[in-house]
Amino acid sequence: MTSPTPNPHAGAPFTDDDAAIRAALEDVSIPTLMCALVHITGDPSWIRGEFQPAGLFLNEYQGFMDEELQSRAREAALPVIAAYRDAGCVPAAAPSTELCQEMMSYLACEPVADEYVPLFLEELGLDGRDAGAIEWNEADIPAARRENFPVVVIGCGQSGLLAGIRLTEAGIPFTILEKAAGPGGTWFDNRYPGARVDVGSHFYCYSFEPSDHWTEYFSQQPELQAYFERVLHDYGIAEHTRFNTEVVSATYDEAAATWSVVARAADGTEDTLVARAVISAVGALNYPNTPAFAGIDDFAGPAFHSARWDHSIDYTGKRVAMIGAGASGFQIAPTIAPDVEHLTIFQRTAQWMFPNPNYHRTVPEGDKWAMRHLPFYNRWFRFLTFWPGAGIDVERSRVDPDYDDSDGLAISEHNLSTRGFFLGFIAEQVGDDPELLAKVTPDYPATGKRTLQDNGSWLNALKRDNVDLVRTGIERITETGVVTVDGTEHPVDIICFATGFRHNDFLWPMTITGRDGIVLNEMWGDQPKAHLGIDMPNFPNFFCMYGPGTNLASGGSLIFHSECQIRYIMGCLELLLAGEHRAMEPTTDAFEAYAAHHQSEISQMVWAHWSVTNSHYKNADGAVYTLSPWPIPTYWRMTHQVDTDNYTFS
Repeated sequence: MTSPTPNPHAGAPFTDDDAAIRAALEDVSIPTLMCALVHITGDPSWIRGEFQPAGLFLNEYQGFMDEELQSRAREAALPVIAAYRDAGCVPAAAPSTELCQEMMSYLACEPVADEYVPLFLEELGLDGRDAGAIEWNEADIPAARRENFPVVVIGCGQSGLLAGIRLTEAGIPFTILEKAAGPGGTWFDNRYPGARVDVGSHFYCYSFEPSDHWTEYFSQQPELQAYFERVLHDYGIAEHTRFNTEVVSATYDEAAATWSVVARAADGTEDTLVARAVISAVGALNYPNTPAFAGIDDFAGPAFHSARWDHSIDYTGKRVAMIGAGASGFQIAPTIAPDVEHLTIFQRTAQWMFPNPNYHRTVPEGDKWAMRHLPFYNRWFRFLTFWPGAGIDVERSRVDPDYDDSDGLAISEHNLSTRGFFLGFIAEQVGDDPELLAKVTPDYPATGKRTLQDNGSWLNALKRDNVDLVRTGIERITETGVVTVDGTEHPVDIICFATGFRHNDFLWPMTITGRDGIVLNEMWGDQPKAHLGIDMPNFPNFFCMYGPGTNLASGGSLIFHSECQIRYIMGCLELLLAGEHRAMEPTTDAFEAYAAHHQSEISQMVWAHWSVTNSHYKNADGAVYTLSPWPIPTYWRMTHQVDTDNYTFS
């Protein structure tokens, strides 16, 4: 008997004939298929028999099964799926927690410890519930009390949009203020050629939203922005959002226990919104960083930052300079190189990269069919993407104090092995060109900066006759080109600054003023700190998403992190409303203890290592305040429930 509310992850019924099913099975992930068959039949032998994956590696979806074993698995699955179709597409009874854990271990190719199981059961949503949905009791928090608690959300990227969804569920009035013309945050702003996500699409989306719609395993910007646009309208958030509106300041009034938020419209007019709480969801990658090169204003041609790409400029047949070659430049160069006359790439620091053959791969029709129709296939595929690349364990990023790191090339024996693996891939792609190999070989430990991924596109672009990689520093920009410190002038027609963002300037350029006139950015300086990355003393009812110390360098999805943070923030709002409190803030002791713990951990990690220079993770003193040192399960536990002992209420 089917549930009156169909489980959205159980798969839509289908009537496809056997030939269509057979064709679809050619495209599926066999380990994921085996888990779906357990749901179809209730028989765990599918994951206990001969169809065992040989291993798991990030972005490898077949578990290194040989082709013959995959073929036998498809043949065995076909009649079972056909019988499931003929019986009306009703899955067997839900597997027990123990069997779910066994399925996790099967896909992970290693035992999944008991401590991780609650996280993944919640994340997978096999019961059809959105574990983060707000279901407050009317008796505890009457509607009238909620209606008198307006909230302002700053930003409508993925985290601000998520905040709007949860506030809607809670029945709390809110307004989202977004400086751009539409939702999506970084995926609205970054429209440069080749822009795509570098976290698997089936994990880089809300846990409560089906993921059967992606057309690529690593989706491009237009599809990502369209996803957030759809969510905005599907959940009714658009009517609560003011686009083309920038927040100038937010000031706390202690007597009234309210925040006054000054908003500036596109025409320059300003108005003030009064809120009981503010949720900052501005992100950290929204204000471009353009170095102050000498002569930058003298250049006669078009010049723009990659995050403000000027699509009115035709680069076809032109000489283009790309200054910077981090994550954005890494995607831009291979995309435009075939069309320009010449591309000169100015790179300060070589980047580590690892192989990802699926980086530009489209999701085949059979895999999309399975995600739509086979029970929980899409959820287990999400797990397959999540487990190897989401920072479940960050110990490999920890500096081994007994390892000789005097050459600055590795932090441990394992890190040295990783370096060798990455270098092997790079050398294979470069081929017989020792000069290029020297240019693209980093001089710092593997994973010490943002690690990029490649299917050969970047390194193959560098081998083109019309592409030059320049590792010499820039002295100045002239009317007609770029001059490096060795005196060489590189004539160009267009300059693109792929120079990143003001990553350490959290909440800049807003002025956030808390109790007693304390200005947040002055309090922070270049050492931004927040309790759990979310809240600070002297700033009651002010909460951050993607706040200090929550960026991810060990892998993972910021959307997952945002779901952790909004769960915690909504827990704070629930305490405020249920207790009829006016305001809450973390105690100084809790704030300082967390900040000290954070710095103690992050200082032991590869990203803080002395050999890693020119890193946007670090402040001027070489300290790291932007990154999270926590394994994903640790942060999930930290943010799962509010500890009232860490707060003062008024």
